[in-house]
Amino acid sequence: MKKTHSSDSIIAQTRCWIERMVIALNLCPFARKPYEAGLVRYVVSEAHEPEQLLHDLEAELAYLQGTDPKLVETSILIHPYVLGDFLDYNDFLDVVDDLLVQQGYDEAIQIASLHPHYQFAGTRPDDAENYTNRSPYPMLHLLRTEGVARAIAGYARPERIPERNIAQMERLGAEQARRILRECME
Repeated sequence: MKKTHSSDSIIAQTRCWIERMVIALNLCPFARKPYEAGLVRYVVSEAHEPEQLLHDLEAELAYLQGTDPKLVETSILIHPYVLGDFLDYNDFLDVVDDLLVQQGYDEAIQIASLHPHYQFAGTRPDDAENYTNRSPYPMLHLLRTEGVARAIAGYARPERIPERNIAQMERLGAEQARRILRECME
């Protein structure tokens, strides 16, 4: 993908999506608090090759690990110029998992995967449930494991979140989800 937007506009589009999809539809019941407290860090990678993105990911992992959670709870690494193909992105997630283990981050940080063409196994490309993980740009969401554990501890039946999200997206419908994403990109 060619560079067509500034980092500021990419972040604004991402924030719109978080507000209108993730928070408004409660797709992640733990997202509102750090978002509203300003504890989410947004980083736009200029990478055009997976190796460059891996370098940016290493830097962001080190930053998050070395920063007080009271200042930055979570980080979103947006990479609009690399891994636009979902299958390539999905394969890259194995490299990400290996990096977490090799660098010793696997106990402290987990990665949530988000992509404009996200597709769960066994679904059709236009199935509404895929929109639970569809974002304006390819992204890696870095989450502190400790923060996730705290959030889950205060939430009744967290294992039902994916099931609830699928039902929520089916009620909303794929066309409405596409419209929201489109509006955020404008």
